[in-house]
Amino acid sequence: MISEKEFVRKFESQVKATINRFKLLSKEDKILVAVSGGKDSTAVLYMLKKFGYRVSAITVDVQIGKYTKENLDNIRKFCSELNVPLTVVSFREAFGSSLCHIVSLIKSKGWNVMSCTVCGVLKRYLVNMHCRKLKAGKVVTGHNIDDEAQAFVMNLLKNKQEMNARLGPYPGIIRDSKFVPRVKPLYLTKESDVERYSKIMKFPVVYGRCPCAVDAYRNYVRNMLNELEKDYPQLKENLIKYFLQTLPKLKKRFISDKHLLACKLCGEPSRSDVCRTCQILSAAKTLL
Repeated sequence: MISEKEFVRKFESQVKATINRFKLLSKEDKILVAVSGGKDSTAVLYMLKKFGYRVSAITVDVQIGKYTKENLDNIRKFCSELNVPLTVVSFREAFGSSLCHIVSLIKSKGWNVMSCTVCGVLKRYLVNMHCRKLKAGKVVTGHNIDDEAQAFVMNLLKNKQEMNARLGPYPGIIRDSKFVPRVKPLYLTKESDVERYSKIMKFPVVYGRCPCAVDAYRNYVRNMLNELEKDYPQLKENLIKYFLQTLPKLKKRFISDKHLLACKLCGEPSRSDVCRTCQILSAAKTLL
């Protein structure tokens, strides 16, 4: 195993190479990093600041008790140490309820939904809305190659190729002024390498998974790929290589010259008359 110093050098060089290869960022961009308190988003925030990019941070507090409180405390401390401006957005202030309460209300109405699905939809909604308010040019997320391989396989197993067309280091198939572009500088980095980097750098992060994610479909796919990779090394890297080769065809197949619609309830960008967030909130009888 290489020394910690050499590992850090190679890891950071790999992230720089990913940014350059996919033309994800420029030094002129006003960048907002979506941070959760986990190793991935913390690492990418630190590196972009170190690389000289203009970065601020945003986090969404979904109010899952001690777990999110600890994450939020870590984020506040870390951003203060880095001298990075931080915007904190609260589920309760935005939607009137915590994530768990919203999910319980929806399930009481007969919806078969996972907490992760609801959380993802509502967090993306809030991040995009506040990124526009803050006039950010790019949103950076901490997705790594493990996350992306899992998402690709999940969509394949569900026969959702249009969802795969929206993936990638610079995701999306429709560009619209109301939707701030997202980019993924950790796209080609292994989760295990991100964790090693985070521990070497002694970042203040929570390494356990979200307690609400115990029943997530992603867990089954993650475990399956991890087991397969024991016998087939570089399985995830090969999956992503194949995906990137097919991505141009997928985008061409599903691309549309249509602009995103404006949700008739909240005015935010949507692919239908009512956005998924408003559908969820309506089902939960929670008003914006």
